[in-house]
Amino acid sequence: MVKYEEAPLDRVFSALADPTRRAIVARLIERPHLSVSELARPFPVSLPAIMKHLDVLSDAGLVSRVKTGRTVTCELTAGPMEDAVNWLNRYLRFWSEGLDRLAAFVEEKPCSPNPDKPQARASRSNVVSMPPRPRSTPPGRNRRK
Repeated sequence: MVKYEEAPLDRVFSALADPTRRAIVARLIERPHLSVSELARPFPVSLPAIMKHLDVLSDAGLVSRVKTGRTVTCELTAGPMEDAVNWLNRYLRFWSEGLDRLAAFVEEKPCSPNPDKPQARASRSNVVSMPPRPRSTPPGRNRRK
């Protein structure tokens, strides 16, 4: 078995598997350098829950936090996301080529029968169909009398 060193990539995909974390990433794309409290404001979860999501994103290397006084600001880190995109692009090329070949095959003009060669008719069978069996048998002799 081939073993790849994909632990960082596993952490990136695991971090992005959660919809709240994806929303946090999207929010940081729209407005970089948000404080944690500003980042947490639109979410219907508590500030400690957002902090835990940020911990997961930080462990994956997707978010970096900088503390200035009492304010902690967050910003995206591009490196791990670039690795994930490169990994996905390999499979995108693979599937695109396969789907392009499938589309070309499906779009080919269907083979028409050869007009010079007469088509053979199906031969009739000599087997006679039997009538269907009855659904139930008649009641047997009653042993009680």
